[in-house]
Amino acid sequence: MAKKEFSFNEAVNEIEKILHTIESGALDVDKLADEVKRASELIRQCQKKLRSTEEEINSIFRDLV
Repeated sequence: MAKKEFSFNEAVNEIEKILHTIESGALDVDKLADEVKRASELIRQCQKKLRSTEEEINSIFRDLV
């Protein structure tokens, strides 16, 4: 099975959904740890994508000079 391409926007949307659920108090306390863990994984992936994109942009600018 092919691994799904990481989508930054989808990850951010999922993080926002998790945060909204936690803030609303609608989250079952038994699932709280799982949701926090999922959000932290998504945040790490987003940070990695941002770093990668920054490096790529900097490389493009260096090639222009």
